[in-house]
Amino acid sequence: MNVLLINGSPRPNGCTATALGIVAQELQNGGIDTQIVNIGTKEVRGCISCFKCQELGHCVFSNDLVSELAHKFELADGLVVGSPVYYASANGSLISLLDRLFFSTPFSKAMKVGAAVASARRAGTTATLDELNKYFTLAEMPIASSRYWNEVHGNTPEQVMQDEEGVQIMRVLGRNMAFLIRAIAAERERNGLPPEVQPRINTNFIR
Repeated sequence: MNVLLINGSPRPNGCTATALGIVAQELQNGGIDTQIVNIGTKEVRGCISCFKCQELGHCVFSNDLVSELAHKFELADGLVVGSPVYYASANGSLISLLDRLFFSTPFSKAMKVGAAVASARRAGTTATLDELNKYFTLAEMPIASSRYWNEVHGNTPEQVMQDEEGVQIMRVLGRNMAFLIRAIAAERERNGLPPEVQPRINTNFIR
């Protein structure tokens, strides 16, 4: 069992990375392997809605971080996405990555456990969490929660560690996520495959 953690911050050792590190440690304590991938300052193109992925089985832009993460995501039992808060929303590079990662990958994400983490100086975290959680709900992924919103506060990693409530929230999140992953794995072992994925029905307001 393993969890992929994506650090959506341009700073690989900043506040968001600090929060994800706490979550990862608790996952490891719960018997779950972890891997943290940093977006850093890598260029990530947004989706251009070309639908080539439906023909190719992968995004047409096959030479960037999305392609690297696609295989890791397919093999993972869970995904944690962390973002700094910019204008009460997630980092644009992270959103570009997630749009393509979720849309272009043909494998089912159902029953992979998802969690979002937001890091801010002061405010905008709940809007960012709402934005990130929508990726999981669209993909039939159960969302791991903590005892408050999954957020930390501070301008530096040192200040984040002084946010005692935020640190505890990250620890509880890691423990809860590990439990969910183990529970889903145990159910799969007892009863076989997860619930059948239903064929998608797409409608709009005209037809």
